[in-house]
Amino acid sequence: MKAIALAAALALSGTAAFAADPIEGLWQTQADEGASAFVQVGPCGGAFCGTIVKTFKGKDEYKSPNLGKQIVIGMTPAGDGAYKGKVLRPADNKIYNGKAQVSGKSMKLSGCVAGGLICKTQTWTRLK
Repeated sequence: MKAIALAAALALSGTAAFAADPIEGLWQTQADEGASAFVQVGPCGGAFCGTIVKTFKGKDEYKSPNLGKQIVIGMTPAGDGAYKGKVLRPADNKIYNGKAQVSGKSMKLSGCVAGGLICKTQTWTRLK
């Protein structure tokens, strides 16, 4: 009986942490090499993925070849607003080990190499 109660408590605490800082929504990226984007993040399979839905150079919208690319790939909740998965950096078209930390309307998204020793981080802003 104690094992069932403990399992239920852990399941509920994991759900509460996930619900407190959801990754789902429309995010504005930080500029990278003069371009930025709106990325729609939503469920994909048992994880979350994000696709570029609008692109900008400076303040002007433009038709980037990156429109429609999935750049947040297979992010799964790790508790307390943290997520782990993969990220695509359109500037070099490479996929990196990724991690995200969501806090309210802000998300720090990192792409890492060397087992997470070297990371490049952006701060994204939630639009919706």
